[in-house]
Amino acid sequence: MSLDLRALLPDLSPWRSSRDFRVLWCSGAITVFGSFLSFVALPFQLKELTGSPVAVGALGVVELVPLIAFGLYGGALADAVDRRKVILFTEFALGLVALGLLLNSLLPEPMIWPLYAAGALTSSLVGLQRPALDAIVPRIVPHDQLSAAAALNSLRWQIGGVAGPTLAGLLIAYAGVETAYVLDALSFAVSFLLGLRLRPSPAGHDAEKPSLRGILEGARYAWNRKELLGTYTVDIAAMLFAFPLALFPFLADRLDAEWALGMMYATLPLGGMLVSATSGWTRRIHRHGRMVALAALLWGAAMAAAGAVQNIWLVLLFLTVAGAFDMVSGIFRSTLWNQTIPDGLRGRLAGIELLSFSAGPQLGQLRSGGMAALTSVRTSVWGGGLLCVAAVGVLMLALPKLMSYDARTDPHARAKREAAGDAQADTAQAGGGNNAATEPAAP
Repeated sequence: MSLDLRALLPDLSPWRSSRDFRVLWCSGAITVFGSFLSFVALPFQLKELTGSPVAVGALGVVELVPLIAFGLYGGALADAVDRRKVILFTEFALGLVALGLLLNSLLPEPMIWPLYAAGALTSSLVGLQRPALDAIVPRIVPHDQLSAAAALNSLRWQIGGVAGPTLAGLLIAYAGVETAYVLDALSFAVSFLLGLRLRPSPAGHDAEKPSLRGILEGARYAWNRKELLGTYTVDIAAMLFAFPLALFPFLADRLDAEWALGMMYATLPLGGMLVSATSGWTRRIHRHGRMVALAALLWGAAMAAAGAVQNIWLVLLFLTVAGAFDMVSGIFRSTLWNQTIPDGLRGRLAGIELLSFSAGPQLGQLRSGGMAALTSVRTSVWGGGLLCVAAVGVLMLALPKLMSYDARTDPHARAKREAAGDAQADTAQAGGGNNAATEPAAP
């Protein structure tokens, strides 16, 4: 029995083996916690100022355009410059955006346009930062520990995603949105100071400057890798149809459960955290594409159930289940990407990945808000879930490369394993066996 329990526990090998991974994990955990405070406070404040689900849903559109532009550029930038510098610059700038939200909230009559401006700026900076964050992980974590690193990074996001929204709901109710923005700004300051401890992560000697040609090269590579293309498509479909976060403030009102708003935002990361905390089983899965699609289908089914029931506790339960399946899909997407994409293209492909798992949610908020205006809040939630199930089912039939992917036999995965083994052998020979990925844990 004890062996079975250990197999379920998260694999901590990246935490033990890589100092930079520990620094990055702690810095990101603080950022995620603070960001979730504003993640709840901003749409709540917009709802209070406008009373319109369309206005709240439009926030996703405002965030989408800069995300596309800066996400693609950020991917090319991550392949061309020191990834550590990109992370530090954007972390500092995101803290300034949080300060701007705070100043607007302190006005006698807060303005609406700064909320949209803050959403656009945050989206732009995340577009620049996220590819660098994703691309740096394969450099600081051994190849055979990338699945464990994906699960641990997800666990970090989920801990913040549970604690942040829960605290945000209490702060908004008893102290106002101003306090949430203050804590968000402070979190970026602390995270920036921790990030200074990261080792430099310069571009390769043959790296090209960011350019349209470089971005198109990454897009061509993704297009030729149909299993990669499949992960993007499935994720966009799942988020487009079954990501109704813009409706949570209105759904809480319809269920006479305004007190549960923070809990509703916390359910998705809570479900994901339950998966990450028992993610040891993921190392035994090799058909990653099949798991991505199946989990996305079950995500839609759980979201449809959340919209169909009227009891708030059942809503919270089904939202938690949805978050668990989303986490399963996310772990295997990250594993497939990290184990098969060459390092020289990692930043640009991370930029494309950012569009797949960020553009979908932004469009999903617009879809859910518009559908709620035409029908009702609950219809938009359960109807979107059923549309997700149908769309993912069609994609499972239309994407044979994704469904047949096997990490044990895929040529890209084999090539990446061989390259990682050669690099570790060269480093060990040059440095007597000591490197950043195998150093002892810091006291």
